[in-house]
Amino acid sequence: MTEITLHNTRTRRKEAFTPLDPDNVRMYVCGPTVYDRAHLGNARPVVVFDVLYRLLRHVYGADHVTYVRNFTDVDDKINARARDMQAKGGGDLNAIIRTLTDETIDWYHADMDALGALRPNMEPRATEYIGQMVGMIEGLVAKGHAYAAEGHVLFDVRSYPDYGRLSGRSVDDMIAGARVEVAPYKRDPLDFVLWKPSASDEPGWDSPWGRGRPGWHIECSAMADELLGASFDIHGGGIDLQFPHHENEIAQSCCAHPDGDFARYWLHNEMVQVEGKKMSKSFGNFFTVRDLLKKGIPGEVIRFVMLMTHYRSPMDWTEEKAEEAAQTLMKWRSLTDGVVPANIVHESIIDPICDDLNTSAALAALYKMEVQPRALLFNARLLGLLQEGQGAWYSKRKLFYAANDRLKILLRKRQVAKANKNYERADWIRDALKARGITIVDMPGGTVQPKTSLEPVEEYFNRLDESQRREVFGDLYKSDKSVDLSALADRYVGIVVNEILYEIEGLE
Repeated sequence: MTEITLHNTRTRRKEAFTPLDPDNVRMYVCGPTVYDRAHLGNARPVVVFDVLYRLLRHVYGADHVTYVRNFTDVDDKINARARDMQAKGGGDLNAIIRTLTDETIDWYHADMDALGALRPNMEPRATEYIGQMVGMIEGLVAKGHAYAAEGHVLFDVRSYPDYGRLSGRSVDDMIAGARVEVAPYKRDPLDFVLWKPSASDEPGWDSPWGRGRPGWHIECSAMADELLGASFDIHGGGIDLQFPHHENEIAQSCCAHPDGDFARYWLHNEMVQVEGKKMSKSFGNFFTVRDLLKKGIPGEVIRFVMLMTHYRSPMDWTEEKAEEAAQTLMKWRSLTDGVVPANIVHESIIDPICDDLNTSAALAALYKMEVQPRALLFNARLLGLLQEGQGAWYSKRKLFYAANDRLKILLRKRQVAKANKNYERADWIRDALKARGITIVDMPGGTVQPKTSLEPVEEYFNRLDESQRREVFGDLYKSDKSVDLSALADRYVGIVVNEILYEIEGLE
């Protein structure tokens, strides 16, 4: 069987991956807190662990891998966002929270689907596992690892000697470096909340310690235990979760189930930068996945850019990389258009993926496979690229390139007319385009900047009857008769330019 090696954060070295049960390989990845759109940093672990999920399915079989990624739908940030919404529009806070979290989960699914990510086998919501959380907390209290104080329940960090092993920190050093005010009900500054009281209008559940809600860290421990067991194979997430979230998960899970291992392999992806700078709203370089999609950057291109950098290195998003990715994918989709994939995995692809998810090396191997389109198509799909259903952007851009090529021919004729001082012909071409909603601006240096208005596109479309629409815009005309005018615009430009070129032939 193919050997997979993974860098285990806990041991700080690459290790051969040996699952507890090859017939049921189990992976848990921390998911989003659902109160807003997923930003680029949120998307990186989705792509990273999607590659690992695909690899595990390839090696062990799709029916022998269980992938769990949670939704945190009870959290102070959610409450705060809901209160802002309540202040603006009124209503019951709990109802607002449910609507907000439902909508955000739908957004998340749509955006991650656009990146070509497979959905996990299970996506539990934290609020569906409150009973398991309360039960785990009760067990920790009974074993002396947690204590109740002023309506809260806190984990006693010093009761777990291995605390800090994952992040490589000692408890004393962590206390010495702490600069936050310590709640008076804590026995130790590092003790963390397992349960907290809820205000009367906030989400809350009955418990032995009063009405309240879980702390963030206990959620993943309880859901992982319920769905994957006290010992499972892989736990993953962004490096920002290593401490304190994952450190706390280990402590409470190992104390709750001292005979279990919790997660045996820990994987963490590095952070995302934008044009060499930390992504931050203060820098003006913060954007969501939806922001990029709305700008016309396809999800497949976003995915490709992420695969260009090894997951344990910081990823720098740049416009140059996005364009390079788009051009490469355009070429690959053109080469594989209409091709039946060859059902053969090449070692040059699978070996680097098995070597701690070395996706950049796998991409380099795909470039060398361009002379074998069938092999290129099959092996690219191991990385989640060139998938069926992800190529609509290619069809649109192909239309744009075709229309753009014809437009270049027309503008070249205008340029020749101007060079020959045939200004009447040059102006006629400009005015013919303008009459059809395409304006051209002569720029310094002799370049020309064309711009297409969507109004004439819509007018042209509305003039056609049903059969004409299907004949002209067939593949862009959806079954529900809805249209994307920006997609129609490229074909419209091609039609208009061809009409004008035909008229010029008559004049010549």
